[in-house]
Amino acid sequence: MNKNKRLIYISLLVAQGVIIGLLENMIPFPFAFAPGAKLGLANLITIIAIFTMPVKDSFFLVILRLFLTTLLGGTPSTLLYSAGGALLSYFGMLGLKQLGPKRISTIGISACGGFLHNVGQLLVASWIANSWNVLLYLPVLSWIGILAGIAIGIAANYVMTHVKTIQEFKLNYE
Repeated sequence: MNKNKRLIYISLLVAQGVIIGLLENMIPFPFAFAPGAKLGLANLITIIAIFTMPVKDSFFLVILRLFLTTLLGGTPSTLLYSAGGALLSYFGMLGLKQLGPKRISTIGISACGGFLHNVGQLLVASWIANSWNVLLYLPVLSWIGILAGIAIGIAANYVMTHVKTIQEFKLNYE
């Protein structure tokens, strides 16, 4: 693949991820029993990246999205929490993808990513609070993360199947 096309593809996905992330931050979460929980809509872009580009490029995309989203609408502590969740989620999904499509689907990988994102954020929170008690919040966040991950996985399947541009870039990377 042409280097310029590759960079344009990465840039477009990063921009979409940043915009989705910033828009999601503006949406109030309706469930009072889980303060701080989000749907993780920007993870749609991470799933697409994992399935359509090499590891080096998808990792670059995740890092760029993290820093730009924080720069445009976050704080240094936001970066810590986001990075903890995003990196654990990314590497977990990448590892599961290696099992192959006969063993685990895009939806399963995404659901696991939603769960791992919460684990990563709570590990950062427990490190900052210097207490493991923060992890008691994991069961509540797990359900939300898994359900949101399933929804994101369904959306990713749809997008990767029906958006012609993504199909073309996937073929060019292979």
